[in-house]
Amino acid sequence: RVLIIKNFAKLLEDNTDHLIKLCVCEAGKTIIDSINDLREAVDFCYYYLAEAQRLFSEEIILNGPTGEKNKLFYEGKGVIFAISPWNFPIAIFVGQVVSCLLAGNTVIAKPAEQTSIIAYEVTKLLFRAGLPAKALQLLLGEGEKIGSIVFKNNKIKGVVFTGSCETAKIIQNQLNQREEIVTLSAETGGQNFMIVDSSALTEQVVDDAIESGFNAAGQRCSALRILAIQDEVYDKTIEMLIGATNKIKVGMPNLIDTDIGPVIDIEAKDKIENHLNKFKNKILVQGNYDQNLNGYFVSPTVIEISNLKDIKEEIFGPVIHTYKYKSEEIEKLVDDINQMNYGLTLGIQSRIENTINYIFHNASIGNIYINRNITGAVVGAQPFGGRGLSGTGPKAGGPNYLLKFVNEKTYSYDTTAAGGNATLFMLSDNQ
Repeated sequence: RVLIIKNFAKLLEDNTDHLIKLCVCEAGKTIIDSINDLREAVDFCYYYLAEAQRLFSEEIILNGPTGEKNKLFYEGKGVIFAISPWNFPIAIFVGQVVSCLLAGNTVIAKPAEQTSIIAYEVTKLLFRAGLPAKALQLLLGEGEKIGSIVFKNNKIKGVVFTGSCETAKIIQNQLNQREEIVTLSAETGGQNFMIVDSSALTEQVVDDAIESGFNAAGQRCSALRILAIQDEVYDKTIEMLIGATNKIKVGMPNLIDTDIGPVIDIEAKDKIENHLNKFKNKILVQGNYDQNLNGYFVSPTVIEISNLKDIKEEIFGPVIHTYKYKSEEIEKLVDDINQMNYGLTLGIQSRIENTINYIFHNASIGNIYINRNITGAVVGAQPFGGRGLSGTGPKAGGPNYLLKFVNEKTYSYDTTAAGGNATLFMLSDNQ
């Protein structure tokens, strides 16, 4: 299995140009976002194959009394149903499939309808790498229709899903109809904050906020949604944020100077624009783009809110909401964030260690980033995943991820029942 995935990773690298073109054309990702998508896929391959060798190469010898052998083994669960999204059509598709295969499973892979061609081309590379045809089945079509059939099949022993919280709940409810308990590993969305206090460097805050909220047209589950700024530096930060937003270039994703490309489809565009219309009187800035562009483009937008409860759902697009708080309200702010029950990413912009430590230890969040952007988790260095409405864990790109796709089997052998332990009998008297 390791050799096959090594070959596959090399094929991904050898086909860089082709895969990037597909990512730009089918997913509407900019060139740089497409490159990063492919790089992450390759990172997943090398990281997970190294983890598989570490975890599964040898049986685990356990402690026990003299005359007893105890061991722990890992076995694949069986058939895993892997459901991947359109926003990382290479990386997440590859990460799901490769991790399940390396853990000893076979996989039925269901990519998003919007990026089926990319999944098809990547699957062909897996087979070219030497993967047996029966180890992976690519299932294309509408998720709602396919899922309701597949989840009922008793051969499915686990599901790995990346997508919306609403869909994850539907999957869980369908799996609950099965007689046996079926494992669901879900990574869902987030209502992600960046907390800025008066000690933060404004230029860095704005740069990190723009990158976190607007890159990839805001279509990342880790993207910044709410920028909470201490009142003392609010006006200065907003002024600079407005200026930076106006400089963003929205355009065709195949052009190297494009900062933001289109959103994925008309449904996504309509949902974002409905949200903008609802808050049209609170818009601080809305970037410009050529209205003659043919595609599902949305202007990067900054909206000011006075109540966190105004944001009831994740807006999956280039929209940042700003919120003003007072220094004495930091504890309440953290409590309010926790009350939302999303727990994916959080940014802290501060040079005060007490503030950083308080937020870190009290915020119920999976990934916390300090004085940097909150997107682009690096495989192996920043394991990615949330809690609450943001997912089940374990974290993708982390040391525990493969264990989600195996069953544990304990071996305990009383050697004395077979006439004694031959090794003990052979010990000399002076030992």
